[in-house]
Amino acid sequence: MREERLARTEALFRDVNERIAESAEGFDADHADFVCECGEQDCTERVPATLDDYERVRADGARFLIRRGHENERVERVLETRDRFAVVEKFQARMVAIVRKLDPRMEPI
Repeated sequence: MREERLARTEALFRDVNERIAESAEGFDADHADFVCECGEQDCTERVPATLDDYERVRADGARFLIRRGHENERVERVLETRDRFAVVEKFQARMVAIVRKLDPRMEPI
């Protein structure tokens, strides 16, 4: 199913960004260039954001940090836009369940 592939791609990019955030924190940086967490497998866009912005997005496993213009209105709603990025949230129940299950910060049940 296309939605499941999209969710898994976005979760993979989110995992990469977790490592980027950890590295930035290790160097006492307050911002980083994150990977766009859109569902396009071949996207290589960078998303400059503060670590505080990133943490705010990561507070909910159904939210993602993407480059403006990479929104997919079929499966997500835009919650916020900034100069170079947008914060989106999945709204389809199946996708929400998948991305939350794949969230590395999710507590095991």
